[in-house]
Amino acid sequence: MPADPLREASRRRTFAIISHPDAGKTTLTEKFLLYAGALVGEAGAVKARTGRRAATSDWMEMEQKRGISISSTALQFPYREHVFNLLDTPGHRDFSEDTYRVLAAVDAVVMVLDAAKGIEPQTLKLFEVCRARSLPVITFLNKYDRPGRDPLELLDEIEAQIGLRPTPATWPVGISGDFRGVIDRRTGGFTRFTRTARGGAIAPEEDVEADRAAAEEGAAWERATDETGLLDAIGADVDLPSFLAGESTPVFVGSALTNFGVRHVLDAMVDLAPAPGPRLDTAGEGRPLGADCAAFVFKVQANMDRSHRDRIAFVRICSGTFERGMVLTCERTGRPFATKYASTVFGAERSTVDLAYPGDIVGLVNASDLHLGDSLYAETPVRFPPIPRFAPEVFASARPLDTGTTKQFRRGLAQLDEEGVVQVLRDPDTGDSAPILAAVGQLQFDVFADRLALEFNSPIEVLSAPYEAIRLTDPTSAPRLRAIGGIRVLERGDGELVALFESRYRLQRLENDEAGLRLDPIVAG
Repeated sequence: MPADPLREASRRRTFAIISHPDAGKTTLTEKFLLYAGALVGEAGAVKARTGRRAATSDWMEMEQKRGISISSTALQFPYREHVFNLLDTPGHRDFSEDTYRVLAAVDAVVMVLDAAKGIEPQTLKLFEVCRARSLPVITFLNKYDRPGRDPLELLDEIEAQIGLRPTPATWPVGISGDFRGVIDRRTGGFTRFTRTARGGAIAPEEDVEADRAAAEEGAAWERATDETGLLDAIGADVDLPSFLAGESTPVFVGSALTNFGVRHVLDAMVDLAPAPGPRLDTAGEGRPLGADCAAFVFKVQANMDRSHRDRIAFVRICSGTFERGMVLTCERTGRPFATKYASTVFGAERSTVDLAYPGDIVGLVNASDLHLGDSLYAETPVRFPPIPRFAPEVFASARPLDTGTTKQFRRGLAQLDEEGVVQVLRDPDTGDSAPILAAVGQLQFDVFADRLALEFNSPIEVLSAPYEAIRLTDPTSAPRLRAIGGIRVLERGDGELVALFESRYRLQRLENDEAGLRLDPIVAG
């Protein structure tokens, strides 16, 4: 029987983990599951399965070959009588648009930084997006068991580059590479950690009195207390209002690989991170949590299960109670959508979900009519804001190597465009015969080619296209733009017209000389 959606929403924590590649994001995800004792999600709760390894969030074959996260995945598990909806995201900058879509569906973020490297330019854009959206951010300084940088220096970098005021919740005892444990600045207690074999078990934690810690840790304790005294003097204390406003970031220190500090971050998600609140619609009105069921699509993924060749639309429940089998209306089309095949997704594994509440992530299977950004509702119509796209930075053309697979090529082209793997730009006159692919980074083309070959049996050739800039335009401006050399006017999957420029200089001249033309930058906001 359904529970009260307001009470259930208060138990939810829906968050994403973002980081630079190799900072330890996926490792931290796996350790969250270890500490929660959770291996597979089912019907709003998670059942532990003994005797088997935790499911990895990197489920794609290409991810496993390259050792990087390419596609975001949803994981649900319980912790301290709460339900966590964790979205693991790609770390590489080339897949930042996929991460951006995920950020539209979460209420908080865990930012993982390598203690030896700090903030790296490759993923600074993602951190800036969090800041721009005022998402509450918890920072985890990872790999402190290895040689690295001074933690005070890392705090300065966070504030200077992201604009978030760092407020350390825990502070390391021992220099980077000689990690003894952490001082909890909120309680003054010292927790000593013991290394576990390959991080395969929960790290034993020993709470030590300050006097004993001072005697046993010596110079390391003295240095740590001097540093915490400095933090006290400048007022760098965890402040809940500024954290929730996206102005400050509580900082935790540890090592995901050896499980140091993982529990502190999980506890912070319960104690500090916000529960789901009313989701704003396009009119700026908050959808009450107790209203009838409403959701929006933030991700579409096909062929997660190769044996079934299905298509899943991942939706964030925003209000009310979701019940499997209920009929929801797609706001964009006005058509009803049956939810008979609804699942919670745990990496590549899935289990049927019967009930879900605000904050939960549900996978709607065989959702061929649902697109990215679609709003769904049970009774009261609602339209949630669309999910903006990043401006593409690289362009390419594609053609099937075997003309006998043209039909499969076109089917794959449509599917991967709808998923947002790449943006497919078509000439209104020639359609799919000579598409241009647009992406944030080159690796997106590699994923596109790999999936066309593996999932649609259509190996392709991808060739670089000579375009340097893209702008949104309209039917009024299109004839003039087509008459100028070095410019192509193509149609995006959502029906918008875009102009591609072989020369940025030509674009600048047009913007200066012909102000009547529509040449709008594509801005993700």
